[in-house]
Amino acid sequence: MSLRDAIVIGGGPAGCVAATRLAQAGWSVTLVERERFPRRKVCGECLAASNWPLLDALGVGEALRAQAGAPLREVAVAWRDVALAAPLPAFDGPPARRWGRAIARERLDPLLLAHARAAGVEVLQPWSVRALDGRPGDFSCEVVRNGGTQPIRRALRARVLIAAHGSWQPAPRQGGRAARPAPRDDDLLAFKSSWRDSALAPGRLWVIAFDGGYGGMVAGADGIATVACCVRRGHLRAARLFAGALPAAEAVHAVLLSQCASLRDALRDAQLAAPWISAGPLRPGVHLSRGDAAVLRIGNAAGEAHPIIGEGMSMALQSAWLLADHLLAQPDRRRPDPALAARYAADWHARFAPRIRLAAAAAHIAMRPALCASALPLLRRWPALLTATARAGGKTRCAVPAH
Repeated sequence: MSLRDAIVIGGGPAGCVAATRLAQAGWSVTLVERERFPRRKVCGECLAASNWPLLDALGVGEALRAQAGAPLREVAVAWRDVALAAPLPAFDGPPARRWGRAIARERLDPLLLAHARAAGVEVLQPWSVRALDGRPGDFSCEVVRNGGTQPIRRALRARVLIAAHGSWQPAPRQGGRAARPAPRDDDLLAFKSSWRDSALAPGRLWVIAFDGGYGGMVAGADGIATVACCVRRGHLRAARLFAGALPAAEAVHAVLLSQCASLRDALRDAQLAAPWISAGPLRPGVHLSRGDAAVLRIGNAAGEAHPIIGEGMSMALQSAWLLADHLLAQPDRRRPDPALAARYAADWHARFAPRIRLAAAAAHIAMRPALCASALPLLRRWPALLTATARAGGKTRCAVPAH
């Protein structure tokens, strides 16, 4: 069993970017992804313009822009019968890179994974990590192929182990899997649907506020619109009971239609292009401890912002790039620096923790009718506050330099 330079757990944007950058630098990398692609995934599907320098440097920017929707130049907030709009701030760069885009995950993820494979990454898909052990310099993983009549198992070894799994797919820990927390009424459950023939104008990103939740809608490529939202478990349970025990997705749809006039107008003549999907609960907050010294975390495994500011994919891509910078700066990859994890964690906290705090503040305002009612007069008088919030959330600032 050969010793690889790195094993990456998770083939989403974070895992693919980290694996590709390391492979392009000559590292031997194995990436383990449990799902088959293409796959639909609960996601707002907005890629901020701040990521274009990284994606262009990686070699995939042009291909992604060709499959994305119109440039997103405007942001709008909808609450009940109110809708307020303002310009989105532009990213400093050439015209093709000044604005974010909406891109479906069933297009984004396969393209990034194919690019990783072309860079020399060994991709195990659909495989899952069943157990791991070891320490920096010599990790061991047991992986198993998903599906089929007979399980196929492999043992892997690597000097570096990178956790790039999503919010609701926790990776095994040394000594077994972590216990899932018990369900709580304030858990955030996520839902997503896709629509044809909506009345959404291309180029506008909508943020929706409603009692007990928040969401967004955007027009993507090929006339397909995405509606995604998060709702507290307790509010969803009450909505289902009030509506006669509707299935969860139907109850969410009914809540959105009843509480948001802009969404009703957008979907009045629209047709469901793909069934509702759900995931959760989300665990917003910082997950990367400054004391972590073994498994290196990126993307949602490191920290998760409330999706209301649309920075999930940005934090995934940029945290992966940041970790790769730290790993590639080592004098000798065969002897991992024992202080690297602490330096990376401190760097990550400085660059991404403010986004998580901003997203939490925005989410708690959106989910509370009294706070929404107080905030709207300010936004009506000063719509530039929406532009400033988008700028503060990272839309015009990449957390890492592109090399």
